[in-house]
Amino acid sequence: MNTPDSSEPASIGQAGERALIERIRQRFPTPPGVLHTGIGDDAAVAAGVRGELQVLTTDALVEGVHFDLAFSSFADVGYKALAVNVSDLAAMGATPRLVLLSLILPDRLTVADVDGLLDGFAELASEAGVTLAGGNIARSPGPLVVDVTAIGDVRPRRVLTRAGGRPGDELFVTGSIGAAAAGLGWLRANRETGGSEPDGVTSLTARHRRPVPRLRVGAILGRTRAATACMDLSDGLADAVTAIAGASGTGAIVDGDALPIPAPARDWFRGRGEDPVRAALAGGDDYELLFAVSPRRRSRLRTVIRQARGLPVTRIGELTAAPAILLRTDGATEPLPAGFTHF
Repeated sequence: MNTPDSSEPASIGQAGERALIERIRQRFPTPPGVLHTGIGDDAAVAAGVRGELQVLTTDALVEGVHFDLAFSSFADVGYKALAVNVSDLAAMGATPRLVLLSLILPDRLTVADVDGLLDGFAELASEAGVTLAGGNIARSPGPLVVDVTAIGDVRPRRVLTRAGGRPGDELFVTGSIGAAAAGLGWLRANRETGGSEPDGVTSLTARHRRPVPRLRVGAILGRTRAATACMDLSDGLADAVTAIAGASGTGAIVDGDALPIPAPARDWFRGRGEDPVRAALAGGDDYELLFAVSPRRRSRLRTVIRQARGLPVTRIGELTAAPAILLRTDGATEPLPAGFTHF
């Protein structure tokens, strides 16, 4: 869409709210049978899945807080906005089903910018098998805000929470940690250069721009009932360990030497004079899953690992009867460092 007198892309103000909504409705047609009433009415109408509970979550990305358009594309923002929400569903053992998308748009954006955001959102929606049921568009006098509500389904006996851990349960984490924090650090340090990313750095920056929600493993953990507690790593591993231990009424000890930190991330942290273990523990945006497993359920864990399609699963510690939350590295023990906090 261009302005009548120019080849420049039309601003969202020129397009208008109704035209933008219609653009989204055409972009995300409702598959038959998914919704009774979809985009276009005051609210969406959906039927629940018989015998399953609904799991609901919401999260917003705010420009300047969660992303920077200097080094993330609009497509990256759309992808990540959905990823952080379906990651919460994965941590509960749920299968994503429906999403609501609210866009709070500053005047400076063009229709092409919004299309780019929708490109990234649609890419992950297709991968995750979710349907856009509706949402809202509003004007922002400041930053771009992308707010998503996600709804999933899970059978009652397959719900994962943070509160089921017991002393002696082992702690495991999927994938790797620290890459997103290292990638964001590199992007911030090289904000002005605009140069290409060196070998190894691309894998780090990609983890910040487009985190991969662990939907398959979350569903398997719920289906097999292998995990006694589970949480995703939105605000870092240290935060998640503390949250699971607090909800479960236990302490915890983390083996710093066992943490799956990618070599490029270790190199980046060391080059900045930071301890890779502490930096990876505190860094957010990993969106891996931390989960606890009772020693009696190790056979179920083996099933999870077999079905994880090669995704690494690493033992990184255990829950303890003593209330302290500790980090052990090189034989020395100290309090676990704090994770990321918004305030």
